Amino acid sequence: MYRWAYKLSPMTPSELVADCFELARDIRVLDMRASPYDLTGLGYPPVRIETADGKAEYAELQRGFTARAAPLRRRLVDVCHTLRA
Repeated sequence: MYRWAYKLSPMTPSELVADCFELARDIRVLDMRASPYDLTGLGYPPVRIETADGKAEYAELQRGFTARAAPLRRRLVDVCHTLRA
């Protein structure tokens, strides 16, 4: 969503672009935490997806991203509909 919010700027409200960027950043942080690299020195505790607990944590965080994305997606779709009108 960030990609399209950014591409549609300046017609997209800057607050929406920033909100989409924040979500994209948080998703990327989770991806890095679930990677095989040790990023604890950078302040990113690992999500150990190789364990059942780690998989459950990862899935729960992903569901949280889905919930956060829904209103942003709706706002972006509304912007697109407005631009088409």
